[in-house]
Amino acid sequence: MTYTRYAIYYTPAPGPLADFGARWLGWDIETGAPRDHPDMPALPTPVSEITETPRKYGFHATIKPPFHLAAGCSEADLLAAARQACATRPPVTLDGLRLTRIGGFLALVPIGDTTALADLAAAMVRDLDPFRADPSEAELARRRRRRLTDRQDAMLRQWGYPYVMEEFRFHMTLSGSLPGDMAEAVARHLAPLVDSVTAGPLAISDLSLVGELPTGRLKLVQRFPLNG
Repeated sequence: MTYTRYAIYYTPAPGPLADFGARWLGWDIETGAPRDHPDMPALPTPVSEITETPRKYGFHATIKPPFHLAAGCSEADLLAAARQACATRPPVTLDGLRLTRIGGFLALVPIGDTTALADLAAAMVRDLDPFRADPSEAELARRRRRRLTDRQDAMLRQWGYPYVMEEFRFHMTLSGSLPGDMAEAVARHLAPLVDSVTAGPLAISDLSLVGELPTGRLKLVQRFPLNG
């Protein structure tokens, strides 16, 4: 299969959390297939509209942001390097996840200390950077429209994305941008579903190489266990 870009994500292994995310967003990143949304008539707007923006990416947390392969690199090379990079890093356990609002969108974020998680993400950004093609001038200009800090702009130039290293924030996006009142209403209705699948610690024992399909949607390519 041909992919236009690649990324390293955390995607939950098949189970209640992964099933919730796939159904809520309407896209199963594991299988690369649409899923029916849950029936939630009390929401202020249909689930399909709430999730239109994040649907293409699937239910995930970004570890190394999407990138085009550098010239001379193959998918096989990337697979081997990603496997090796994950083999040298230990699993990470989070205290849990909670539903929150980040700016205008809803997401699941970690509870408790995230130092080990940030170290893992930084290692993946560094170790796999030789496979990343430099962003185009158009992409740089688009990123810079968000009024980046000097440090964020420096990371954009060095790593191809402004929100890595100390700017990294683990989150699993559940909506597009929503007005304040609507975000609060959606969160109230969504909370019981979230609570049912996020109770207790979350073990991150593998990472996923995902690929962008010609349609623009993301699909799992391969999982790699964290064995360090």
